[in-house]
Amino acid sequence: MTEKLVIVGNGMAAGRLLEHLTETDPGRYDVTLFGAEPRVNYNRIMLSPVLAGEKRFEDILIHDEAWYRTNKVSLVSGRRIVGIDRAAKTVASEDGAVVSYDRLVLATGSDPVMIPLPGHDLPEVISFRDLDDVERMTAAAAKGGKAVVIGGGLLGLEAAAGLKGRGMDVTVLHLAPTLMERQLDPSAGYLLQKELESRGIRVITRANTKAIQGGRHVESVLLEDDTELDADLVVMAVGIRPNAALARSADLEVNRGVVVDDHMQTSDPDILAVGECVEHRGTCYGLVAPLYEMAKVAAARLCDDAEAAFVGAVTSTKLKVTGIDLFSAGDFAEGEDREEIVLRDASRSIYKRLVIEDDRIVGAVLYGDTSDGAWFFDLLKEKADVADLRETLIFGRAYSGGAPLDPMEAVAALPDSAEICGCNGVCKGDIVSAITGKNLSSLEDVRTHTKASNSCGSCTGLVEQLLSVSLGDAYDPAAVKPMCGCTELGHGEVRRLIVAKELKSIPAVMQELEWTTANGCAKCRPALNYYLIATWPGEYVDDQQSRFINERVHANIQRDGTYSVVPRMWGGVTNAQELRAIADVVDKFEIPTVKCTGGQRIDMLGVRKEDLPAVWSDLNAAGLVSGHAYGKALRTVKTCVGTDWCRFGTQDSTGLGIRIEKFMWGSWTPAKVKMAVSGCPRNCAEATCKDVGVVCVESGYEIQIGGAAGLDIKGTELLGKVDTEDDAFEVIVAVVQLYREQGWYLERIYKWMARVGLETVQAQVIEDLENRRALFDRFVFSQRYSQADPWEERIRGRDAHEFAPLADLTLKEAAE
Repeated sequence: MTEKLVIVGNGMAAGRLLEHLTETDPGRYDVTLFGAEPRVNYNRIMLSPVLAGEKRFEDILIHDEAWYRTNKVSLVSGRRIVGIDRAAKTVASEDGAVVSYDRLVLATGSDPVMIPLPGHDLPEVISFRDLDDVERMTAAAAKGGKAVVIGGGLLGLEAAAGLKGRGMDVTVLHLAPTLMERQLDPSAGYLLQKELESRGIRVITRANTKAIQGGRHVESVLLEDDTELDADLVVMAVGIRPNAALARSADLEVNRGVVVDDHMQTSDPDILAVGECVEHRGTCYGLVAPLYEMAKVAAARLCDDAEAAFVGAVTSTKLKVTGIDLFSAGDFAEGEDREEIVLRDASRSIYKRLVIEDDRIVGAVLYGDTSDGAWFFDLLKEKADVADLRETLIFGRAYSGGAPLDPMEAVAALPDSAEICGCNGVCKGDIVSAITGKNLSSLEDVRTHTKASNSCGSCTGLVEQLLSVSLGDAYDPAAVKPMCGCTELGHGEVRRLIVAKELKSIPAVMQELEWTTANGCAKCRPALNYYLIATWPGEYVDDQQSRFINERVHANIQRDGTYSVVPRMWGGVTNAQELRAIADVVDKFEIPTVKCTGGQRIDMLGVRKEDLPAVWSDLNAAGLVSGHAYGKALRTVKTCVGTDWCRFGTQDSTGLGIRIEKFMWGSWTPAKVKMAVSGCPRNCAEATCKDVGVVCVESGYEIQIGGAAGLDIKGTELLGKVDTEDDAFEVIVAVVQLYREQGWYLERIYKWMARVGLETVQAQVIEDLENRRALFDRFVFSQRYSQADPWEERIRGRDAHEFAPLADLTLKEAAE
């Protein structure tokens, strides 16, 4: 007697299972197939081209009506199964029909996640899951208007591209800093965003949606930061979850999905499950390749093949948007035991990254050129030893096993007509002639005389190689010290190119300047973070993870792992209320040491990390804010008592110091900045060994700059003398802004001044009044986004994870 097989779900996994089953043992089962959608099986992953108008539904059919008739499969479309009676071995449909089975396969797929925002139930809020969704989006797009896509993952971006292709004005909202962060690293995510924006799709990252607004219809989308976006259509593409409700109601074992073993068997031996509804070894899959593997195993199992097993799958990702080539596979996280090979071609927007562990590829990210994706994926899946391919691996299969290229020989072999600098149309012959004819010996010389490498800078490496070829040992490339091992560019060049190329994120800098690593290192990331903050105030979002620990927790870590806390005391002045608050905090949190600093402040040493938020809260309540004693920022403005109390005082030094500190606190600088204001030449505030100092005299104010009293001891130099306090104030702000714009990360002011020359600084802030005012105004603008007390922000919950333990290990667990 023919066995009865019932399959619930008519998606791609079920369809592939039927193909294997009818090929292996046709006629073995009397098959009844229930599908919730009122149509035959189709290729769901090709819905994006249908939405984009590149394909019709007929083009993506997998099995038409004739196929079911030919293979004697009873297809029941548009009818849901709502119950399973495992004892009676029957299923019940929503219309009351009951069908018996000998074997049952669950292929119920997944459901789209719909965030329960206010307004999520308005009629124009839809998901992107099946053909019905595509038809609704197509109908909406026919009216034109604005679409907001919530979710910058695979489906969301495909929906955005499709709607844009149909003429809608599209905005993508994504919660994470970069698009498709689960499949792509930040560099590839940056390139993807850049490409989408070039197509007219607006992308807003770090966007937390607060509500979908409208009466009876969608009118707008409101973000947490109160940004409001007009919208006629909202597509919610924020993920899927396994549809396991039917299995759960039948008391099958269910976690996130229907739990199956390697044979795709559920906790009931007569019931199998395949597809997105399944949880196998703790993993739920949403890509088609593993679903097909499951289907093959389930079909074999139904044909009594006891050996067939699904042991999990490594997946790869491609975006189905015409003209965008990206590929990712495996695990591309960084690790101590891992190395990476990175290839960037900024001019062609190509980025390739391979992650290697124990001489095997464990992860790959490709953008712009994915032609070797399949080959890398095979090497990854096969766990092939790539040690012998290491030198040429990143160039792809065509170079596999080839001899490593000698870049110097390659450059020497170029014809004179070879274009080196595309931006300025400079050929190799022009550069070599200039080097030899004009006795040029440095990169800057070549830039000055030929313009090569003077715009985007992507040809800098080639120009330097031409210098080496032309000058031999006479050329010293080390004269330009790279920022770190991730780049050949120096700090100055990076700062120049950030401005010239309008680079506004760390991934953008790394891609466009062809970083040799994927995510930089502990040297370059903090520097880039500072350069971007200083260059693009209000646009660049501070990357906390690119800061050192002291700046992340806003306190100085001590040798025993505790922290020191230093509240700000404006100009070194305090009062009884502040001192009582500090004393109370010291008692309350049993802080072991309290010490006065050289900057006229009070340092509380030995604070436990977990106590920091509470300590800050108590200090804030008394009006005390962070002193930034840990930061590359303005630290202190030390003052003497000036004309208020001192009989030798010539000006109000205390008042000027307080004015400077209250105006400039919170600004980030390349390195720490200490200031002082002395009321007379006796210099009690020690202004002549500070980064910036003021010595008040009867006739005005002497502005001093470039002192040091640390590893290096150095007296200041006179920047200039002004008559009024307002002029002194403006000069001080302007010179610090000039330092912020020109200084290299961790370069103190005295080193910056030695590099650029005192005369250069004087020309810009003393002699050129218009330029001084412009510098002052730029500092004022940047302060709009910097002058927030970080302690208060932390108390309100920002980056609270810094103070939460990663795990709570009991003694027993730790012992185990």
